Amino acid sequence: MNLRNAILGCVLLGGLSWWYSMRGPDPSYAATASQGCPLPPATGRLQAPLQTPVPAGMLAFAAAGATLTPLAGFSVDARVLARQDYRLGREADLSPTDLALGWARMREPAVLSQLHITQSSRWYHYRWDSQPPLPVSDIARSSANMHMIPANAEVAAALASVRQGDEVRIEGWLVDAHIGDQWRWRSSTTREDSGAGACELVYVCAIRRQ
Repeated sequence: MNLRNAILGCVLLGGLSWWYSMRGPDPSYAATASQGCPLPPATGRLQAPLQTPVPAGMLAFAAAGATLTPLAGFSVDARVLARQDYRLGREADLSPTDLALGWARMREPAVLSQLHITQSSRWYHYRWDSQPPLPVSDIARSSANMHMIPANAEVAAALASVRQGDEVRIEGWLVDAHIGDQWRWRSSTTREDSGAGACELVYVCAIRRQ
């Protein structure tokens, strides 16, 4: 039996209270939203990730020595396919954790049981034996590796508790990160891409296990 491999390369604050008011009174989200990290509109339970425009007046801000520029609001309800923590390098200072996330059929146990999923070097890798359980294009469109930037200590603690197999809701902002002209890290803004540069770089305002 031949082993086929596929590498999915990262298939992958002010004046915004009205955004939070659209969401309802969930106290777990209110706690993080009140700490200077406004929440974008939320995707529905078991729905595809939702990307929304950055509202006027939301400016670039500093985090971990870098400048972050919001590119889009981002909300995802997904299964954690894999988790990898990083400690070395400029990227790890800003984003210490990557989560490979799956939605649609890529959250189904029957599908995932036929895939071997790993992460390394800020990439997400999958492979299968004999035949893929889904068309490869569907795997790519329904999963992605995402670099997590916790907005505060509360979010960092919640992120630290997330494990492979968890169902999670994550909300925040896709960002471009840079330090002057010396270093730059830019998020993907589509779920249709794959290969280098296709990861989402997510400034996480709220995360919880479902």
